[in-house]
Amino acid sequence: MALRNLNRNRTRSVLAALGIVIGVLAIATLGVFGNVLQLAATNSFGEVGSQVVVSPNSDAGIESFSERDRQVIRRAAEGRGEVVPLATGGGLVRANDESSAAQLYGTNQPGVLFTAESGEIPRQLRGGVLVGTQVADRLGIGVGSAVEIDGNRYRVVAILAEGEDISPVTPGRAVVLPPDEFADSDPSQVVIEANSREAASAAAGEIRATANARGQRLSVLELSSIVDRIAEFFSLLNSFLIALAGISLVVAGVAIFNVMLMSTSERRGEIGVLRAVGVQKRDVLRTLVVEAGLLGVAGGIVGLLLSLVAVYALYALSPLALSVVAHPSNLPFFVLAFVFGVVVALASGLYPAWKAANLHPVEALRG
Repeated sequence: MALRNLNRNRTRSVLAALGIVIGVLAIATLGVFGNVLQLAATNSFGEVGSQVVVSPNSDAGIESFSERDRQVIRRAAEGRGEVVPLATGGGLVRANDESSAAQLYGTNQPGVLFTAESGEIPRQLRGGVLVGTQVADRLGIGVGSAVEIDGNRYRVVAILAEGEDISPVTPGRAVVLPPDEFADSDPSQVVIEANSREAASAAAGEIRATANARGQRLSVLELSSIVDRIAEFFSLLNSFLIALAGISLVVAGVAIFNVMLMSTSERRGEIGVLRAVGVQKRDVLRTLVVEAGLLGVAGGIVGLLLSLVAVYALYALSPLALSVVAHPSNLPFFVLAFVFGVVVALASGLYPAWKAANLHPVEALRG
């Protein structure tokens, strides 16, 4: 009966279902688009969350690490990652009558923070230097070449690969030396290369709680906070987009409400006959609610199909990877859109159905 009633007013039914289609399409598509943007942005940061950078708080007049500070950092990193002290500075590197500005790093443990594009990074850097790819290309040098830094000559042990992850060190423009080659070999910062983001957060929290208990002695930069802030931003953006799309579903609900109300008014005589021959109120109510539900289900299915087409178009027309576009975390947005569409349709049909079910047979027959 519900299907027959909808077929009798196909144009009106299609227009009502079209509102659900648009609403479901908007929620699913905008939700997925927002989530894809978040995944793409997060993936581009690589393992950013696995490092903690600790440095003396110069704003508080602290210019160097005390022995207690070093002990606190070592204890915090124990079992969670490796501690790499870094002496830093800037310098001019010369070779083959060319020169290039470079960021100088002094550490005995370069293998923790850097990888080699050519050559081999020694476990302990005792002599020679490691040169970043940008500096090497500028100077036209390779493994075994000689470079001059501040009047001292060094042999190039390895060429550093460009880092794909965000890090406090910049491999491309870096030159890594043994810390003894610096005028001041004391580290200006300490990098904890943690085993995971959770380990990095735990180490950073312990350092703050212990070293800064009586004042801000150390500045602790937990790089995972960058990812967290990005996630918070995109989560807020997603919520805004879904709320915006939800407005279209509310409008669709009003359209279904109007269709059901008009249908009830036009079918007063029919409803009166049904009630007069013994059809119960609950049967009239059920029939009209089913009509609204069918509109919601039909609109939801068409909306989901169009959403899949839109997501495929996003993959085909953008440089985004398939693993991001087809990520399992996108699925809940399709489910949410479909369920929301059906619920809005049912909610919109409840009052007209209740009103029709409670019509007095005699009054209904009179029209």
